[in-house]
Amino acid sequence: MGDIEKGFREADVITEGTFGYENIPNPMPAEPPGAIALWEEPNRVTLWVSNQASYMDKITLFHVMGRKVEVRTIGGPCGGSFGSKFMSWQVQCHAVLLSRATGKPVKLIFTKEEHLAVFTLRPASRMYAKVGMKKDGTVTAVSGKWFIDTGYYSMTTQAQVAVGCGEVQIMVRCHNWDLKPVIVCTNRNASGIVRGFGGQELKCTLIPLLSLAMEKLDIDPFQFLKKNFVKPGDGYFWRDGIWYTYRGVDYSKAMDKGAELFGWRDKWKGWLKPTAVNGTKRTGVGVGVHGNVDIGEDASEAYVRLHPDGTAMLFSCVSEHGTGQRSNYVKMVAEVLQLPMERISVTPPDSLINPYEFGPAGSRGTYAIGSAVIRAAEDARQKLFELIAPVLQTEPGDLDTIDGVIFIKDNPKKQITWKAMSIDRTITGYGHFEPDYTLTNCMMTFIEVEVDTETGKVTLLNVVNTTDVGQIIDPPGLEGQLNGCLGSAGIDSALFEETILDRSTGHILNANMIDYKWRTFPELPAIGNVVLETPFPSHRFHAVGVGEIATSPGPSAIHMAVSNAIGTWLHEYPVTPEKVLKALGKLTPKVRKGGAA
Repeated sequence: MGDIEKGFREADVITEGTFGYENIPNPMPAEPPGAIALWEEPNRVTLWVSNQASYMDKITLFHVMGRKVEVRTIGGPCGGSFGSKFMSWQVQCHAVLLSRATGKPVKLIFTKEEHLAVFTLRPASRMYAKVGMKKDGTVTAVSGKWFIDTGYYSMTTQAQVAVGCGEVQIMVRCHNWDLKPVIVCTNRNASGIVRGFGGQELKCTLIPLLSLAMEKLDIDPFQFLKKNFVKPGDGYFWRDGIWYTYRGVDYSKAMDKGAELFGWRDKWKGWLKPTAVNGTKRTGVGVGVHGNVDIGEDASEAYVRLHPDGTAMLFSCVSEHGTGQRSNYVKMVAEVLQLPMERISVTPPDSLINPYEFGPAGSRGTYAIGSAVIRAAEDARQKLFELIAPVLQTEPGDLDTIDGVIFIKDNPKKQITWKAMSIDRTITGYGHFEPDYTLTNCMMTFIEVEVDTETGKVTLLNVVNTTDVGQIIDPPGLEGQLNGCLGSAGIDSALFEETILDRSTGHILNANMIDYKWRTFPELPAIGNVVLETPFPSHRFHAVGVGEIATSPGPSAIHMAVSNAIGTWLHEYPVTPEKVLKALGKLTPKVRKGGAA
């Protein structure tokens, strides 16, 4: 896009380098992937799945099996996913084939060791590129190659690359791009979806490169990220190759609030300068940002059925995957119909009875799925009024309903209960959502670390997340999602969650919960969340989701904070004690026999 050479001529500084986000930590949901399959007829199978998007399992398996097998999926509660169990078609295929061969139902569930050793992982990322930047923080050009290690196959890497290239335009407003993604197959676990979907992999390599330019120009990274994040009226190409104009809110206010809570102005001392020094221990700070237009990705459908007893039922093929979204949709229906939540039920995620549902991915649950649910409830409400209006001798637009009672707005005493629809009928509303890529969410994360320059240990001291959600639908659920910035899909992928791979065999050497190092509860840092509620032009509740992006700003912020603490640049993740000591020149390289280093 644009003119790269012209962009570099306009730059005050040009920097280049190679950075990697090549560690492949397992997102480690508590429940391993599994499925139960029952082959019932020559071309029909039923699957009980524990996945994030059970309806997509139906569609995926239908295509995997040559579009000749009718697949029914029934979703159970999913014990965590972090994106990795959006689909588990590999496990499901094995269960299906075994059921067909035996004529019996087959249950296949990975052990934790199998889960760590053979299931899909995040694509690894390495970038060689150069950037041009002006003194005011304007990025004039980005050029280079982005290599993506997909393992021995992937169904999703191409999509992750496309989304990542879109998300980086949201973070960096630049007119001149020549960034070529190259997907490479290697001898390691296959790649799949992990929370952060493409943009996290790309930004974790690009932000360190941008930091080199910011250092030369003495630019505050917080001010740079705030300046460059997409503003209303700005545009970007998304994964479909179409140019979109952003029509959401300006996140600058939320960013300022987060910086204030964190104390950025006082803690930031400049590039490669620690905030404080106490003997061998040094404190450093960093900041990262992420946004995702996939809050409006793909299609959703929903039905809402009204019953004469003043109750309603939501038909939606959304599985519970630990976020409480099913309860949130009940809330939305309750608000539209003005019914208590206990009068609304929701169907199990069974593809036989529910309409199409892409699933809660990319933070799309609040906007995309929510829009379909809201429209279904509104459609049912309108049909109810059209049915009852002649009974009350008025027009549908003159009616309202509360607690299963319909009344005339200007004459509330003239009312009738839902029973008037007749005991021998129901009313069903339909809602549909078409993809909309003109809105994005945003998360900025501030990080403070302490580095022991004697041992190389990095301790996470403080985390502050800041965002704007339009309207909070579920306060505890939102807090849980923001706290999800920690863990192996997020901040901890930059600290110690490291998968050790034998490149000669492709085997993972630490596929157990002893050798795989991860954070325990006593090691949790202080964490603060700033959440603003500026109404979004999304749906009637003016909200957008932020769950999927919480992990993404953290790793690059850690990278920045540790580099500032120790006074020298790090180019790799995770920042283990070995890498820190190596950067400080305190680690003597091991020498093999024969003198080869």
